[in-house]
Amino acid sequence: MSETSLKSTLQHDLHDAMRAHDKVRAGTLRMALTAITTTEVAGDEARRLSDDEVLKVLAKEAKKRREAVTAYTDAHRPELADQELAELAILDAYLPAQLDDAELAAIVGRAVEATGATGMPQMGLVMKAAQAEVSGRADGGRVAAIVKRVLAGG
Repeated sequence: MSETSLKSTLQHDLHDAMRAHDKVRAGTLRMALTAITTTEVAGDEARRLSDDEVLKVLAKEAKKRREAVTAYTDAHRPELADQELAELAILDAYLPAQLDDAELAAIVGRAVEATGATGMPQMGLVMKAAQAEVSGRADGGRVAAIVKRVLAGG
């Protein structure tokens, strides 16, 4: 694995944030690196994650922030929602650009065509094919919603 891996970039950026006394950025990057390390040591033996696996961990952490923003907004706690939004913005900088609905629908359409799916019983096949092409550029919930709509004939 090259030394310019995504994890190395995160570690370097954490050091820069600490030197700059940027508490939000440092805290967010520290949390992300902890999540990566936890994933690396999970299972039978420790291993080093590939950049794609690191991206999946970051995407999962970003999803947690999005859900927390919704929860805090619904609970009328804007100060906590703002903190989560600040962390989300930092994480989003490391993630690939998200697909818009039209791009996502095109990918799902190709996945339906490739799998020959005709209805909801083949949703798993379509999801697997679509997720392979999406590769972290859209939340699984968004992909599933479009797959359901396409397979239901909408």
